[in-house]
Amino acid sequence: MEKRSNWHYMRKDKFLLLMMVPMVVLLFVFSYMPIYGILIAFQDYKIGMPFLSFDGTTKWVGFKHFIRFFDSVFFDRVMRNTLLISLYTIVFGFWIPIVFALLLNEIRRTFYKKVVQTLSYLPYFISSVVIVGIVLSLLSPVDGVINNIIEFFGGDRTAFMNDPQYFKTIYIITGIWQSFGWGSVLYLANIAAINQELYEAARMDGANRWRQMMHITLPGIMPTVTIMLIFAVGGLLNADVEKILLMYSPAVYDSADVIGTYTVREGVFNGNYSYAAAVGLFVSVINFIALILANTISRKVSDYGLW
Repeated sequence: MEKRSNWHYMRKDKFLLLMMVPMVVLLFVFSYMPIYGILIAFQDYKIGMPFLSFDGTTKWVGFKHFIRFFDSVFFDRVMRNTLLISLYTIVFGFWIPIVFALLLNEIRRTFYKKVVQTLSYLPYFISSVVIVGIVLSLLSPVDGVINNIIEFFGGDRTAFMNDPQYFKTIYIITGIWQSFGWGSVLYLANIAAINQELYEAARMDGANRWRQMMHITLPGIMPTVTIMLIFAVGGLLNADVEKILLMYSPAVYDSADVIGTYTVREGVFNGNYSYAAAVGLFVSVINFIALILANTISRKVSDYGLW
């Protein structure tokens, strides 16, 4: 059989390749070209200065900005808040889409299944600005529904959004509500790909639906669960900065201020571009190390991984 050249397959799939071009261009422009800007993390950069020059214009300062961040009075606070919010999100939110997908798969009536799916997906497509607006309205100390209920049962009205002890709870709950439906899509797709003959054989052996779920469905989606967990650990120092910026105020900085919001303040508002770039690079390095460790441990424990 004659071996076909790569050009043959490229001509055959030319329309699919053309469809990829816009995404490749966007990826290159917004993900790879900005890497060049990492250089300013090791400089005292000001607007208008070149990123790289050999005439002395570029002011190299080595690890000055990294050391400044480690010595900052805000370092402990932003690291603690970032880690806690990420860990709480994983611990309390990671498993909910999995359970929801397993339960949704057990609904036999197509109409009810589609209604539940649609209702669970909707919050994901709502803007964070709208989501935060709804939360602020519900938790308003003046006429919020939650405070009205608390007062009805004899409690005192509380300014939840101005109380540091409630911020993380509100953030986690709203995040789960907004994303669990959409997060279940990947698991439902994996469940649909499981060989149906396995279920037929299990039923013939007398396995009920619970046993089928535990011994066929769950193991069938376990590779995907593992990969998604690796990605979650790889983003350990990431948080939804846009949502936090919309939710927080100086009153809750002690529990709400994360690395992302701190970087925005320093880089955008204070004009410390090199310092903000150094903090961002530090976060990227830590996330990369966490991703490598999570993948390595997963390979040793479950034989599943990204590579």
